[in-house]
Amino acid sequence: MSDDKHFFLREPWVYNKEAARTEREDAGRGFETRSLHAGFDPMADQDNFRSFVTPLVQSVTFPYETFDKIPCPVYGRTRTPTNSVLEERIASLEGGEACLTAGSGSQALFNLIFTIARPDDNVVTSLNVFGEGYKQAATIFPERCRVDFRFVEDPADPDSWDAQIDAKTRLVWVETPSNPCLFVTDIRAVADVAHAKGVPLMVDNTTATAALQRPLDLGADIVLLSLSKFMSGNATILGGALVGPEPLMEDIRWNTTEFVGSIVPPTEAWNTLQYMETLSMRMQRHSANALAMARYLDAHPKVERVNYSGLDDHPQHALACRQMSGHGGLLSFVAPGGMTGAATVMNSFKLVVHAVTFGTSRSICMHPPTITHEHMTPDERKAAGIDDGLIRFSVGLENPEDIIADLEQALSRV
Repeated sequence: MSDDKHFFLREPWVYNKEAARTEREDAGRGFETRSLHAGFDPMADQDNFRSFVTPLVQSVTFPYETFDKIPCPVYGRTRTPTNSVLEERIASLEGGEACLTAGSGSQALFNLIFTIARPDDNVVTSLNVFGEGYKQAATIFPERCRVDFRFVEDPADPDSWDAQIDAKTRLVWVETPSNPCLFVTDIRAVADVAHAKGVPLMVDNTTATAALQRPLDLGADIVLLSLSKFMSGNATILGGALVGPEPLMEDIRWNTTEFVGSIVPPTEAWNTLQYMETLSMRMQRHSANALAMARYLDAHPKVERVNYSGLDDHPQHALACRQMSGHGGLLSFVAPGGMTGAATVMNSFKLVVHAVTFGTSRSICMHPPTITHEHMTPDERKAAGIDDGLIRFSVGLENPEDIIADLEQALSRV
């Protein structure tokens, strides 16, 4: 392993993502097929596991064959057989060279930045990021690690990104579509800006997943995922992942994860593999239901604004249609009456659950200003479009007529 913390950067940029994809045995297979098969072949692996289903190997340590032959995997903090299948499958779906899982999406972000940045370095991002990521950027890394975070003023303008990148920038970080306001960033445009200055681009693909968006195909170098959201789809899994160049993933694995120790346990990894088998179908249904909800809310006289890139009047609708194959299951809307109105609507739901997560098979909602994005200043929330009356709504897989009926009765109370 190179001692140069920026070993994965080259000038000019030479990380060949296309070569990485074509080297994969399953490169020519469809997304749905890879969701079921990538990483484990029951016929090829018969000598070790005579099983149709990927085995769950619930072991922390793995025996040496001889004194001088180190096994791989060797210990559960770095790799296990079940986790290795999950990492291979996620890398295949995203079209990347390698994957590394982590205890959560927030942990995956922390591990990446902790590995590549040093005191006085900086990361360029925007206010359109998830709440825990914002807190890492605004306080944790600047105060405890002296790594600065720069928030671009206009994330729709590539020049705004370019203006923030300098010789000490180690990463450009984009979340698209963003949580909770569904802002869509032009991945290719930001990638071109970052690469011109020799800086990698990471895209948080949690809200879309690879079923709807492939950031690496659009010029990104690293993908961040929360496995807890649409990837698993039912609020039973806590996990995260990074996809990117294998040298970087292995650097994080052996020089950060091994010591931090926050991993996806084998049981969680095994369950995630089962849930991912239906990812493509679920995302199609989530997208169809969300579009129906967005159109209903957009026409409702009491709703002040709807954020969903599938609507024709969404500011980045055309861009979303170019870089995504669907618009996903997450939307947000502004209830009348600010925080009081939002509380009334959310307390009135009978089918929709009020809880902190999204991407679940059942519809779920929450209030970003007081929960996920409470650490932002009022001015920052205003700039990010997080109004006091904003409700984040993760549209589930129920009959759409039943979701609309619950929205109708709840909105009738404000």
